[in-house]
Amino acid sequence: MTAVGDIRGTTTNRRAVISLLRRLRSPEGQANPLPVWDDLRALGDVVPAPWGGFFVTGFEACSQVLRGRTWLTPDFAWQERQPDAERWHAPATQEMTRTLSRLNAPVHTSQRRALGNLFDRRTLQDMEPQVTAHVTRLLDHLDEELRTRGEADFAGLVSERLPIHTVGQWLAIPEEHHSHILSFTHRQVHAQELLPTKSELAVSAEATLEMRAFFTRLISERRTHPGNDVLSDWIRYWDAVHADDRAAADQMLYDLTMFITIASLETTATLLTNAVWFLTGEPAHAERLRRHPEHLDDAIDEVLRYDPPIHLNSRFAAEDTVLAGVPVPKDTTVHVLYGAANHDPRRNAEPHVFDIRRRGSHLTFGGGAHYCLGAGLARLEARVLLTEVLRRFPALRPTEPPVYAPRMVFRRATCLKVTT
Repeated sequence: MTAVGDIRGTTTNRRAVISLLRRLRSPEGQANPLPVWDDLRALGDVVPAPWGGFFVTGFEACSQVLRGRTWLTPDFAWQERQPDAERWHAPATQEMTRTLSRLNAPVHTSQRRALGNLFDRRTLQDMEPQVTAHVTRLLDHLDEELRTRGEADFAGLVSERLPIHTVGQWLAIPEEHHSHILSFTHRQVHAQELLPTKSELAVSAEATLEMRAFFTRLISERRTHPGNDVLSDWIRYWDAVHADDRAAADQMLYDLTMFITIASLETTATLLTNAVWFLTGEPAHAERLRRHPEHLDDAIDEVLRYDPPIHLNSRFAAEDTVLAGVPVPKDTTVHVLYGAANHDPRRNAEPHVFDIRRRGSHLTFGGGAHYCLGAGLARLEARVLLTEVLRRFPALRPTEPPVYAPRMVFRRATCLKVTT
């Protein structure tokens, strides 16, 4: 057994944990989750979940789980070992379990190696002019709305559209399909919630059918009419790898294309909305960045630390272990709470102060083998967008705080009203 992290007490107060989880999904908790993170962290670094397993709240303990090789993602094999295995058979859950985010070594390792570094420095440099063009067009539309109506929804007009335009052009997906992709993405994600209801799973199942039909057709059409785009390159590669098994190639291509597309949408959109909210809601922050644009990357990291687009992620123990003084048996699930970890005062002093000069630590992109594939692309989109917003809209101000969907896993900003 391996001790991990600092030894701290824990709690068995099931009622307190349930109350905090309800607060997190409430409108008040979505508007300001910081008190919930504090209260969960006050219960201990490793807090028993009401249904079994644990929530992990401290920065060091979360970091150990995300980076440790003995902490695995809940894959098909783990699901089949659970006493309630039936709950994992929902179509949308099965669909996502085949993707990179739910694969462990050696399958995960081989697929990541085959992909290489999707968004290396050269690729991002090549993509920057395209991202800039998308930003210019979206901000032109925002400017028109502001001039016409006096107020506009930044989340709907800009934040949600930039990621789908970016990944859509990268994969050569026609713009006419973008709204459909966003629609089934927003509905399919219910299955990735911590405790989805039957009605949410039904919505996700329908969205999964739409998603499967769309990407299957896309791959088939691209195989028939290949081009110089990334998807055509993937088809050529995986068709060669599975030269004697077209079905295996199709499955790999579907899983990869679907995951890369939808994984880049909601999280990046929420990052962009949060960044505009924090930087324009306090004029001093925006003015400081205009005077010191070299701090823009630090500001983006502070947004990621302060309000991560993902509330939690799950792992299970590959062996009996001890985490922050708490025994964790093999196969036990732990839920890493990004917000609680990022606001741990033992790692970031005065964590509830939004400071664009902080250069603090955060775990928002994860760690280890499952570090976010699209981290570099998300940073690029945020950097280009914020540069242009600060330049073109010096008087931009939110008229009210962002509105978020009532979720426990993926944080989605659905609206941010702004004016000038």
